[in-house]
Order: sequence, then C-alpha cells, then structure tokens
Amino acid sequence: MILDDLKKGFFFIVSAPSGGGKTTLVKRLTDEYDSIVRSISYTTREKRNDEIDGKDYFFVNENEFEKKIRNDEFLEYVRFLGYYYGTDRKFVENNINRKKHVVLTIDVQGAMNLKKKNIGIFIFLKPPSMQILKKRLEIRQTEDEEKIKEKMELAKKEIEVGEKYYDYIIVNDDIDVAYKSLVSIFIAEENKNRKIGKL
Repeated sequence: MILDDLKKGFFFIVSAPSGGGKTTLVKRLTDEYDSIVRSISYTTREKRNDEIDGKDYFFVNENEFEKKIRNDEFLEYVRFLGYYYGTDRKFVENNINRKKHVVLTIDVQGAMNLKKKNIGIFIFLKPPSMQILKKRLEIRQTEDEEKIKEKMELAKKEIEVGEKYYDYIIVNDDIDVAYKSLVSIFIAEENKNRKIGKL
C-alpha cells in the first residue's frame, strides 16, 4: 500500500466477537505494513499476563478514565462487561494527518458510537460457526465456563449487528484467507478514494 498520493490516511474499525481473531489479524497487518498503525485503546480492566501496558492497551483506573471523559479526550468510549474502553482522539487524528491508516479493534457497542458519527470504514470478522467460536474461547483458558457462556450470548447479538451495519464482512475460517481479504479491503478503499478524488 502506497500513500504518496493520498492527503490523509483512513480510519478502519475492525470488530469481532471475543475469540474472533481480530487482534491476531490486525497485528499481522501492522507488522507487514508501515503505513498502518493500530489504535491503542484505554481500558480500566485488569491486564492479562501476556499483555503489555502501552502496547496492547493503556491500563488506567476509573478515576483517570473519567477525567479523560470530562476532558473530551475520547472519540468514543463504552462500558463493556463492567469495564471502560475508550479510543484516544489525538492518536487517531495525528496519525491520519501523517498519512497513516489507523486500525481500531473494538467491540460492536463502541463501533456503533463511531458509526453514528459517520467516522471510519467498518469491517466485521465473523466466526465460521458458534461451535468453533466456543472452542476458540475454551482454548484461550482465560475465562471460566460462566464467562464463556456470557460471551457466547453476546456474540450472537454482535454478529447480528455486524451483518446489518458494517461495510465489510470477513468469515474467519482460515486465518491466511481472512488476512488476504482484510488486505484487499485496505487496497480497495485506497483505490476507490484515489479514483473519485475524495479524502
């Protein structure tokens, strides 16, 4: 992807149910293309053992998060499964102005807040089946059976929203095929915007 003749980068929103592969696919994308950066969200949830503060999320307490809300520092924020999650406004705007594509991995609830503001290009990663999604969550071994059940119920609703409101749907059955589909969306959006001369 070459951005020389684009005046600004684009803002891509990638959602999937928990265990849907969004983090894996977006990491592969940002590792391969210097022109793409991942937006790092703020959250009040506890850090998992394999996560790094400032790389996976910015981990803050509720008081710090609510101060940022009051200062209008978020493009959007939600309370999801008992925790706050928010998208840093300056990070997104600064990178887009530097001709970088910004990718935000976010839950459907937060994405719909952005959709209402008509911000971004929306991509939904759909599991091939609910059974496979459940298996992926179990393999993770980060949640108990009750939490998995809760996430499966939520996944059904998220898939409905994704199919109805997102610009693109990718079925993540094979990670390599899904990745190629994701890259092709970025290329198509670049070409479309060049062709019609829009930013």
